[in-house]
Amino acid sequence: MTTQKLTPEVDQIGKRADLVISEWLSISRSAASILCQEGNVVFSNRPVSKNDKIKQGEYMITLPDPKPLYTQPENIPLDIVYEDSHLLVVNKPRGMVVHPAAGNENGTLVNALLYHCGDSLSGINGVLRPGIVHRIDKDTSGLLIVAKSDDAHRGLAEQIQVHSFDRYYECLAFGHFREDYGTLTYPIGRHPVDRKKMAVIAGGRDSVTHFEVLREYPLNKVTHLRLKLETGRTHQIRVHLSHIGHPVIGDPVYSNRASQEVFKFFEGQCLHAKSIAFIHPITGEKLSFESDLPDYFTDLLNRAENRER
Repeated sequence: MTTQKLTPEVDQIGKRADLVISEWLSISRSAASILCQEGNVVFSNRPVSKNDKIKQGEYMITLPDPKPLYTQPENIPLDIVYEDSHLLVVNKPRGMVVHPAAGNENGTLVNALLYHCGDSLSGINGVLRPGIVHRIDKDTSGLLIVAKSDDAHRGLAEQIQVHSFDRYYECLAFGHFREDYGTLTYPIGRHPVDRKKMAVIAGGRDSVTHFEVLREYPLNKVTHLRLKLETGRTHQIRVHLSHIGHPVIGDPVYSNRASQEVFKFFEGQCLHAKSIAFIHPITGEKLSFESDLPDYFTDLLNRAENRER
């Protein structure tokens, strides 16, 4: 059992406790609610309810020892880019779910990690998400960091909280961009009607995405982008690009009718977490990793190239 002292950022004050705690600890909102229900979140010597509004000041959060895990290990091959006794970096394929959930109890990254790491995974994020510090979507490929110890998990989560990770993505987006460089600063929150989606909304969390045009394919109506995340909101790249009329090609949720006509055979979004850099939470060493574009991505680029000739 460990205790953390955490202080809210300005944009977190006034928001629900379970939402802010989930952001602090990089855990699910339901897991944050359980921490509150069990009296593990305290402010001014009083337990905090999941519905309470966050105030300025110091919060004490007690993290109980992890409970037994019932998710089964599975011998699923992993593309491991880096590994030591504290963490590992994996290159997740498109189509793999990160952690078990309803309808996806098996075949997830967590199932594979349990087989590879055994008991050497952090327990902070609960019994269904051991070692998971941050996530990428099922249909997004690319680099993901996994914590093997709670100390490593806390150190990585703190870097995420202060936005000190360097995370670069590449994607194919619909349409022509007027500028070769740009920054998208639209606030993102839960969609007011469809709660499974995110949206640009007033009062949402500050969200910053930088983009650079790598190449345009006018005849194909697509653009190859490089993107840097300054913040890490759920579906951030997909929501920001969709909001400005340039959804990620193949995005099953945020695409528009015009973008759906491009590469209609392609299923799943063309979005890849290409590189990541961070400070090792135990050794203090600066680490950076890069992955090659996967076959599905290069296949679309080749098709676009051939059509331009």
